[in-house]
Formats: sequence, C-alpha cells, structure tokens
Amino acid sequence: MSTPESLKTRFVAIASKRELLLQLSLKENLGSLRIDVIQALEELDDLFIDLRKTFPDWQE
Repeated sequence: MSTPESLKTRFVAIASKRELLLQLSLKENLGSLRIDVIQALEELDDLFIDLRKTFPDWQE
C-alpha cells in the first residue's frame, strides 16, 4: 500500500513531464496525434485538481 508521501513523490515525477507534453502540443507536425497529446494534458490537469483536493498542502 502506498503512503501519502510516496504518492506525492510519484505525482511530482508525473508533474515534471507536463511541460514536455505542453511543448509537444505546440508542434505543427503532429497531425491527429495532437488530439491525444491535448487529451493527455487535460487528464493530467484533472488528476492534479483531484490531488489538491486530497492533499491540500501539496505543491507541484
């Protein structure tokens, strides 16, 4: 079972990848893959909203 601290550590690692997705979404040559990248960003943002509700003291 994961502890709150281990979950926070995992989310920090995931949050660090968000910027890469954002940069990727701005590329013009993605074609239909751009839709998937934008969807991943939206789902990641939703995940962080839920994370902040569960751990109000957590900072990215």
